[in-house]
Amino acid sequence: MTITKEKLHQQIDKFPDEISIDEVIERLIMIEKLETRMKESDENDTISEEDLKKEMGQWFE
Repeated sequence: MTITKEKLHQQIDKFPDEISIDEVIERLIMIEKLETRMKESDENDTISEEDLKKEMGQWFE
């Protein structure tokens, strides 16, 4: 997924006056992940809570 310049500008305006490059990268990655999850949700590309619980249960077997 990509981010538009407009969204990037909006996010940069929310950053503090001083910020490390690492933190900028982390924030941009988080923004991209949130955008992706929101798109998946809008497209009903999700799993049910019941299926999630089953899947998570298998992790701890």
